[in-house]
Amino acid sequence: MAAKRLRILLVTTFAFATLGLQPAIAYNSNSVLPTWANSATIYEVNVRQYTEAGTFKAFETNLPRLQKLGVKILWLMPIHPISKLNRKGILGSPYSVADYKGINPEYGTNADFKALVTKAHSLGLKVILDWVPNHSGWDNPWTVNKSWYHTDASGNIIPPNNDWTDVAWLNYKNQDMRRAMIDAMSYWVKTFDIDGFRADVASGVPTDFWKQANTQLQAIKPLFMLAEDQSVTSLLDDAFITNYNWELKDFVNALAVGRKDRTDFEAMATNQSFTYPTRSFPMNFITNHDENSWSGTEFDRLGAAVPAMAALAFTYPGIPLIYSGQEVGNTKRLAFFEKDLIPGLTVANSTTAFYTKLVSLKNKNAAIWNNSAAKLVPTPGNNNSVIAYSRVAGLNKVLTVINSTGVIQKVTLDLTKLNASYFLFSTGKLANLKTTLTLTLKPWQYEIYSSNKA
Repeated sequence: MAAKRLRILLVTTFAFATLGLQPAIAYNSNSVLPTWANSATIYEVNVRQYTEAGTFKAFETNLPRLQKLGVKILWLMPIHPISKLNRKGILGSPYSVADYKGINPEYGTNADFKALVTKAHSLGLKVILDWVPNHSGWDNPWTVNKSWYHTDASGNIIPPNNDWTDVAWLNYKNQDMRRAMIDAMSYWVKTFDIDGFRADVASGVPTDFWKQANTQLQAIKPLFMLAEDQSVTSLLDDAFITNYNWELKDFVNALAVGRKDRTDFEAMATNQSFTYPTRSFPMNFITNHDENSWSGTEFDRLGAAVPAMAALAFTYPGIPLIYSGQEVGNTKRLAFFEKDLIPGLTVANSTTAFYTKLVSLKNKNAAIWNNSAAKLVPTPGNNNSVIAYSRVAGLNKVLTVINSTGVIQKVTLDLTKLNASYFLFSTGKLANLKTTLTLTLKPWQYEIYSSNKA
């Protein structure tokens, strides 16, 4: 589907360009970006591992710190009771939901969660819930209705695959189950005033369900909808505003070990510019809960390239993500099914200052906003080991230059269309760029030039 769509768009774009006309672009009509999310950065909260207590009340004390960091959207990993039947580990996976309208008693009470959302809102922060629609826990009350689940030839409920043995696979051919799922999602919006959802395994659920659910949910209030998927374009056409940029995550992993270069980057960026419907965009990240627990920390995977790849994630088209502990340079790989405290969260350091500055850069430069139509335009240069690109929205311009190797690189860039005065991200000082720019970059050195100071 995606490949066919890309071929059509490429041919159409070429035809319109030949005639000197502007091509029509796919329009996302069923999900709208709330205005408060225009320049937002997402912060993923691992409630269990965030504090020693692992509760909503304990996490709530961190809200002023996160407000100061500048993030806008708090994505809370699943907060529901965790099934005990077929549980993995001691505490189990938060993605094995025992009650879609319940709260994990380890985290607190309904009142505690309501207080957390209210406090977040008072600080200008929005709260989205991690929602698990593809599967439930084995002792979820819904399992009494076997027709609500996929079953084997003997009529026994089955898991989605041989690895996810702690969850039962929901069957979206059942209309009663669909109605119950939408009712449960609506409950959290109406009762707790949450601001959206991150949908786990979104592509495991039929697109027509998401269209149905989104239509009803958005009627309650404008919601931010994030899909854990990058393969099903129709999810963005019909329900979600953003999805996972796994392609970018895989690219930076490969770049860090010398398997990619500028040419590969530009090919990826060009392809993505055609595959995203108007007003939708990817979520860019270098780590999250899955990457940290199953693939290692960003430092394990990227090494010295971490700051440069974070800079790329913040200036590439899309919305950036910061995972719990990323803002303090966490180097601990967290256990997924057990209690495993993130160290040093309350102590600001140079990494905190770095991410605070990146978030500020995002907030102050419209060219790199999430709702920006500013395409990524490669900046011509004479060195394929140096990635350089710009994004321009009216008078606002942002130029990013990255040495994508662990050795010194020299490059001359053509700034014919970009010569202007810019603030340097590294120093905050103003620089006047001419029609060409020659740089000698240290290993993994990067620079961001922006019209507005971070």
